[in-house]
Amino acid sequence: MATVEIRGVYKKFGAVEVIHGVDIPIADGEFVILVGPSGCGKSTLLRMIAGLEDVTGGEIRIADRVVNEVPAKDRNIAMVFQNYALYPHMTVAQNMGFSLRLRRAPKSETDSRVKRAAEILGLTDLMDRYPKQLSGGQRQRVAMGRAIVRDPEVFLFDEPLSNLDAKLRVAMRTEIKELHQRLQTTTVYVTHDQIEAMTMADKIVVMRDGIVEQVGTPLDLYDKPQNIFVAGFIGSPSMNFVKGKLKVNGTTSFESDGGFVLPVANAPANAEGRPLVCGVRPEHLIIDPSGIAAEIIVIEPTGSETQVVARHGDQEITCLFRERISARPGEMIPIIANPKLVHLFDAETGARV
Repeated sequence: MATVEIRGVYKKFGAVEVIHGVDIPIADGEFVILVGPSGCGKSTLLRMIAGLEDVTGGEIRIADRVVNEVPAKDRNIAMVFQNYALYPHMTVAQNMGFSLRLRRAPKSETDSRVKRAAEILGLTDLMDRYPKQLSGGQRQRVAMGRAIVRDPEVFLFDEPLSNLDAKLRVAMRTEIKELHQRLQTTTVYVTHDQIEAMTMADKIVVMRDGIVEQVGTPLDLYDKPQNIFVAGFIGSPSMNFVKGKLKVNGTTSFESDGGFVLPVANAPANAEGRPLVCGVRPEHLIIDPSGIAAEIIVIEPTGSETQVVARHGDQEITCLFRERISARPGEMIPIIANPKLVHLFDAETGARV
């Protein structure tokens, strides 16, 4: 196992700079997920850690060793790719042991490591099959097994679940998390799926346009997003945002530009009258007679929860209720936010206030 440190790293493709001075510390044994929209630079950063892309500036350290100029094969890392990258003419056992055979490891050592990895991943009965005879989930486990047998200091995962169907993705999330808990190997994982990030990571790095917007535990990012981008990216369904200003008249409330009022607890000092954006998560809205009247546009029952899209004036609001809703589209419901769970952001900079 090893620490990974990314210090002031930037990357240019020709004259275009795509990574802008990124700093990310990754502790020994930590499971860190780089998350962000397509094109934010997360996969490029992972490929630089792996040695598949050159570093234009800054330092990448693995186990206190600067690896900027170290070839990928000498970095003691193992990477699991999105498309599995299995050799079609090799069996499962041959695919898993290939890297050890390249290193001319003794056959007894290769067989022992492959057997151990197969037992960990439930592949023992599939060792003589070829990739074309496997399901997508089985192929992904073989790709993970090939990484395990190398016994690396760092695991790198590049969107490994994006080719799987929704049900299998959930199962594989659990398998990868269990694998990390068993091996305790430092892991850097890239995804654009914030649900994957929230459920799997010890620490999440949210990226946008080649910069780091926020680093923290999943609940840190959920409870205290540092800006509007992180607030809107983390959480599903996405946070509701309303423009307006704070009003203080005995109690503090947020009055939107559209005229409706939300109660606010713990408002920042000197914020009255300042243009702000109020953020409320759908799950923090409740039906209450004292709330604002909103017209139901769409109801989406999922069984355990009911998602409702409603409208007040020209403001669309997404709500997530645990209870069943008997109302129908076109009817009015009174909704109110928990004042302790309201988020306020500067309307100009987007930063949390």
